[in-house]
Amino acid sequence: MTPRQRQLVRHSFEAVRDLSEPVALLFYGRLFELDPSARRLFHIDLAVQARKIIDMLRTVIESLDQFDSIRPKLAALGHQHVGYGVRLEQYETVSTALIWAIGQALGADFDPATREAWRLALADVCAAMLEGAQDSSSS
Repeated sequence: MTPRQRQLVRHSFEAVRDLSEPVALLFYGRLFELDPSARRLFHIDLAVQARKIIDMLRTVIESLDQFDSIRPKLAALGHQHVGYGVRLEQYETVSTALIWAIGQALGADFDPATREAWRLALADVCAAMLEGAQDSSSS
């Protein structure tokens, strides 16, 4: 990601964070619409799960300039998600649903440059998590 793209993600996350609960609920609604089988993966209250995903996003946003510093944490999370039954192909669906929800929250402020910046940030997150997931499935 370029410095400008990292700035776009950081700036837009401020607005998303202020609307974190509705954004998270939009995300889960979209995720379950795109992949109804994903619903079985969630055994806790979605409000609790929503806080978890916003907290993880906050950690990622705060680490954009030193992404390698959180790569091991993300890989461990990917490894953990294998145990929950998350399939590798579901990472793309999660990214799609999350970008859609962020777009809903930001409206006109979610311009093509901001959308692309988020796509790249989430692609990096997914790649790191997939490394952990694939290590888990090959062991």
